[in-house]
Amino acid sequence: MPRTESLPDRPQLSRERVLRAAVAVADGGGLGGLTIRSLATQLDVKPMSVYHYVANKTEILDGIVDLVFAEIELPAPDGEWRAEIAKRAHSARAVLRRHPWAIALMESRTGAGPATLRHHDANIGTLRKAGFSVAMTAHAYALLDAYVYGFAVQEASLPFEDSDGAAEVVEQMMEQFSSAQYPHLTELATEHVLQPGYAFGDEFDFGLELILDGLARALPPVS
Repeated sequence: MPRTESLPDRPQLSRERVLRAAVAVADGGGLGGLTIRSLATQLDVKPMSVYHYVANKTEILDGIVDLVFAEIELPAPDGEWRAEIAKRAHSARAVLRRHPWAIALMESRTGAGPATLRHHDANIGTLRKAGFSVAMTAHAYALLDAYVYGFAVQEASLPFEDSDGAAEVVEQMMEQFSSAQYPHLTELATEHVLQPGYAFGDEFDFGLELILDGLARALPPVS
């Protein structure tokens, strides 16, 4: 009787495995490519098996947003507020660079998961511990998220990834017009973007520090 080799055991399906597979699908092809069928293909199971762990796409989106929030480093309310808020901002930017599809979903879900709630609570707690009023905390949190998410959108939309790519794109653009037509654009390109060491991502720190400086001025004086 011929000897048959046993196939390696397939990892057991679970809700977490389904959601992590959904993140992988979205990372590979965006949210448009995330369907029950593509998810089942990623997991190498039948589509009906997926429904045992997630009821529908809404539940999948809620779940994968929570996984993304779980990747962002939380600020510590007992730490120095500027350093903690900056740490969270840099972490959020890095996470959104890995998962650009998540940017549009971060604040859109009504079925917030535990990681999402922990994230919001830690940010609010850090600002409140710093001395911001409840109203000013709301203003600060909205401003910081608008900046971080907005920068992430802009960064994800750029037609280049590094300084060499930026220089190539700018040089191609400048070939289409004379410097006399758009003197200010030419000046910015030649004296800033085309200079050695330019990186668009460096603008993030500049803007973040401006925001934190402004928020610091809104703190009540220490008695």
